[in-house]
Amino acid sequence: MADPVQLHYWPTPNGWKISIALEEMGIPYEVHYVDIGKGEQFTEEFLALSPNNRMPAILDPQGPDGAPISLFESGAILQYLARKSGLFYGRTERERISVDCWLFWQVGGIGPMAGQAHHFLQYAPNLDPPQDIPYAKARYREEVRRLYGVLDRRLAGSEWVAGDFYSIADMAIWPWASLWERQGQKIEEFPHMKRWLDRCWARPAVRRGRRLGKELRRDISKDETARGILFGRALGSGNGQD
Repeated sequence: MADPVQLHYWPTPNGWKISIALEEMGIPYEVHYVDIGKGEQFTEEFLALSPNNRMPAILDPQGPDGAPISLFESGAILQYLARKSGLFYGRTERERISVDCWLFWQVGGIGPMAGQAHHFLQYAPNLDPPQDIPYAKARYREEVRRLYGVLDRRLAGSEWVAGDFYSIADMAIWPWASLWERQGQKIEEFPHMKRWLDRCWARPAVRRGRRLGKELRRDISKDETARGILFGRALGSGNGQD
């Protein structure tokens, strides 16, 4: 039996992408929790896998040519796992191009913008001193709204994000889109996105991946030490997830 993929993970949207993918693909894996609220993303062991000190990362003992390989950046990990398994990356070159377009749309758009919306709407007002910045809140809330409009229009004519097939693009976008409420959005504005969110959540592998480590999540708005680590006020390093 092949050695399992080692998943270095914390239960956040970017972490969920990979736990969902591993569950969907049926790839055996073992979890190594990286508590980003305690700064575990700065250990030498983790930095050897993810030099940008961002979670998630994986180590595959059976990489190309049978040699171990480590990967960081959730989008790159999704592409690797899809190629390795031969699943969820489309059946033709045209389909793979569509998957890549929407995958990169998430990596470059929804992830960063929704992450900033989370920060300025949920966390910044609770900093000491409070950073309740109306411009930043409106800026990122409205950019997320625009992006969900793009997604909703796409899904008006497509069952899944990349086409008529479920793919790693859906796995990448769903974890962030599922948190629409925390991003200051009104789901009734996006009926096609809502249908798609529900359709993804109906998949058993999505439920398993999302629930991985659920009991470890905590409200960091009340944890000054974690806020200092995650928001760079202690180590100048960002929030620990790619």
